[in-house]
Amino acid sequence: MTGFGRGTVSGEDFTVAVEIKTVNNRYLDIHLRMGQELSAVENSIRRRIGARLSRGRVDLNINFERTGAIAYEVNRPLIAGYISAIREIQEQFKLGGEIDINAVARVPGALTPARNGINDETIAGLEGALDQALDDLEQMRESEGAVLAEEMRGRVAKIEAEVPIIEAATATLVDAYRERLQKRITELIARGGQAIELDAGRLAQEVAYLADRSDISEELVRLRSHLEQFRAALESEGEVGKRLDFLLQELNREANTLLAKSTEVSIKDAGLVIKAEVEKLREQVQNVE
Repeated sequence: MTGFGRGTVSGEDFTVAVEIKTVNNRYLDIHLRMGQELSAVENSIRRRIGARLSRGRVDLNINFERTGAIAYEVNRPLIAGYISAIREIQEQFKLGGEIDINAVARVPGALTPARNGINDETIAGLEGALDQALDDLEQMRESEGAVLAEEMRGRVAKIEAEVPIIEAATATLVDAYRERLQKRITELIARGGQAIELDAGRLAQEVAYLADRSDISEELVRLRSHLEQFRAALESEGEVGKRLDFLLQELNREANTLLAKSTEVSIKDAGLVIKAEVEKLREQVQNVE
């Protein structure tokens, strides 16, 4: 589910700002952008995010700045090598002059900010800023989730509206098969020009066989059950995305079976409507944790 959150905490000698953005993903995929100074707490940050989020691509940007006086470390080996190289150049090419301290100071890496490490106050500030950003993110995701849930309820209602149509068509299937089979046999006899008396018992057996092959009562029972479970999951708390995804697979399977078993136009039309709504629901469920 998409969302954005921001958090900021300031301490005596630091300021940390956290921005978090999420987009749809089937699994939890965390991407961090932060300074090398914070690498020691990377695993802790990932665990903190994982405790609050279960799905989605997460892009986290941490801006950490020290606001107190900054001490510098002198890279003595680097400077010594630089001075040695300058003197070698002077000797080889017979050049005069003194080594300029300003030039030495400008050598990349000669002076670097001292690494004071991450103390408990800094870690607490970082966690506080991260929690603020996650709270902000969840508020946005909850608002989007409410809209998404309402839309999914509407699609479930469309599927439920097709079930009575299928049940009504199923109730007349036996008579329809009998009439269709009898009409077909009569047409074949008329083409042959022979007077043959139909065996009512044999006709009844064929009708029963066709009715048994196209019986969809079990599929309808499962279809209603899956719809009820889907509605219940939408109203429940916690992580329901994977459960909804599974139920949609089952709904799609029942719709395919309905289409395969029945030759009735009304049942096939209803089955196609169900499949179309299931596909739309599948896209939406990818946004649900």
